[in-house]
Amino acid sequence: MTLITSDIEVVKQELINGGIVPIPTETVYGLAGNIYSDAALSKIFELKNRPFFNPLIVHIKSIHELQKIASEIPEKALKLASAFWPGPLTLILKKQPEISDIVTAGKDTVAVRVPNHKVALALLENLDFPVAAPSANPFGSISPTSATHVFEYFKGKIPYILEGGNCKKGVESTIIGFVNNEPILYRHGSISIEEIEKIVGKVTLLTLKEDAPDAPGMLAKHYAPNTPIFLTSNLKELIKLHQGKKIGLLLFKAKMEDNNIAVQEILAPNGNLEVATSNLYAALHKLDKCNLDVIIAEIFPAVGLGNTINDRLERATKK
Repeated sequence: MTLITSDIEVVKQELINGGIVPIPTETVYGLAGNIYSDAALSKIFELKNRPFFNPLIVHIKSIHELQKIASEIPEKALKLASAFWPGPLTLILKKQPEISDIVTAGKDTVAVRVPNHKVALALLENLDFPVAAPSANPFGSISPTSATHVFEYFKGKIPYILEGGNCKKGVESTIIGFVNNEPILYRHGSISIEEIEKIVGKVTLLTLKEDAPDAPGMLAKHYAPNTPIFLTSNLKELIKLHQGKKIGLLLFKAKMEDNNIAVQEILAPNGNLEVATSNLYAALHKLDKCNLDVIIAEIFPAVGLGNTINDRLERATKK
């Protein structure tokens, strides 16, 4: 049996005993385990069916804990941490020797962030160790933004899920690494590239990888519903191509008038990209339960968080 609970003490004891507990963050729910327990870390990979070559993100309670996890920290990394932590920014830095190779997939770098969620921070304050917490979903599927999403994925496989409400940001953290102390974007996320560049100047974009990724969230296929999904700038043409099928639409601001459409999810009627981002995964979860033949999503404006939404949708469409 799996219990959704708000009892931090129960969750704390489960983690201390080497267990795995899904926890809320402002981005998505994470599957948390003690970073200093190789057995717990291995359980995370096993539960998710995640390949061991794909690194995990370490979650710490404050910026003051960073030097316990990372070394040789560039000045620009500290600027970004000061600007955005607690928050949805993950930094890729040289790791301390104590950090397990299971966390880092054998690399000499570690991914680390401070979550901006009162429940997650309260838990971390009560623990003597940080947690690794990749998204609490089977590898490659839609990330969970509510405890219910997590329950549907893992019911019966874990004893507890820590309740924290719906995730405010709704997509994963932005990941920034450094080459010669200059920032590199490893993954679009809840903080736009424009916001990052206001702090540290020009950021270079790194390409996705299918094997031995340099950071979490870099695989080309990810975040996918079970229903086939297509991304297009020409909705009418693609709807016509799938005529006769049960079609669901994922749209930015407004519904389409078309009798061929079974269901439509509108992410942000007010046109706010932040609102659209926060609703993205929840809408995909809804559409995936509608027994559709196909989901058709429109391409979002390639600015700000529109780039993050397009990134997730593009990867969801990969075969």
